[in-house]
Amino acid sequence: MSAQKGDQAFRRNDTTLGRWPEMTYAGVLSFLRRNYSRDLAGADLVISGIPFDSAVTNRTGTRLGPQAIRAASVQLAELKAFPWGFDPFETLAAIDWGDVWLDPHHPDTVAPAIEAHADAILGAGARMLSLGGDHSVSLPLLRAHARRHGPLALIQVDAHCDTWEDDGTRLDHGTMFARAVAEGIIDVARSSQVGLRTHNDADPDFLILAAPWIHRNGIDAALAAVRERAGDAPVYLSFDIDGLDPAFAPGTGTPVPGGLASWQALEFLRGLDGLNLTGMDLVEVSPPYDHAEITALAAATLAHDWLCLIARQKARDAG
Repeated sequence: MSAQKGDQAFRRNDTTLGRWPEMTYAGVLSFLRRNYSRDLAGADLVISGIPFDSAVTNRTGTRLGPQAIRAASVQLAELKAFPWGFDPFETLAAIDWGDVWLDPHHPDTVAPAIEAHADAILGAGARMLSLGGDHSVSLPLLRAHARRHGPLALIQVDAHCDTWEDDGTRLDHGTMFARAVAEGIIDVARSSQVGLRTHNDADPDFLILAAPWIHRNGIDAALAAVRERAGDAPVYLSFDIDGLDPAFAPGTGTPVPGGLASWQALEFLRGLDGLNLTGMDLVEVSPPYDHAEITALAAATLAHDWLCLIARQKARDAG
């Protein structure tokens, strides 16, 4: 019997390609069963959790999001990816770094810790897939990505604009994109907000494709608009799970009816293929409000599909 079976999350000690057989209902959990490692040498992509939810304005629980998303990813690690028809780890060397160490009792240290974590990973030449956590974690991630790539084309999928008035110091998961605009790390002329269904009189000049517009005009029209807007700019995708309708993602802190269906979100994300994708965060999964793990499963599938985009991009670049 081959020794290369089960618990590859800790039994593998390198970033080599491929994967081992696992029982979907057993074993040590990592995202898509990737090995836990802090060794960045040779890694194309690093997955890490950011278990923080002290900036929420309604229900808490998103500090438990990374654990839930990892657990929900087990079936996705079993077969070739759908609809891609390939194993992304045949070409993409990916590790699960684990969770960023944070001290929530000293909140002024949280953003710098996330930023330093991202700087180290990006500095090693890897891309990042970050699992939140509340949406405030996007700001330090954006700062680190902008240092490496310059001003970013933000594609934000969300129920909320997250650009409400900001005093420059508050810790709030609804103001971080206003601050990112003020800091110049987002290129607003290249950026889009998708799925919104809350109003803000002072929203910056993003392209806003509200959820009702998408329901009426369709995913293809939304993709055409977002892709034209982004052009060849470095693209950062920030996906708040409350961009989905609560029927598809009840496990979140600020649910708003009328959002995207799971299939719409997946088709939209898959349609970003070919853009200059630099990083992604997936945030606001709150397991205490989830039912039958459907929110975590949606989040894991979205993150998995973004990873497949990066695998395809690497294969194209090598071809």
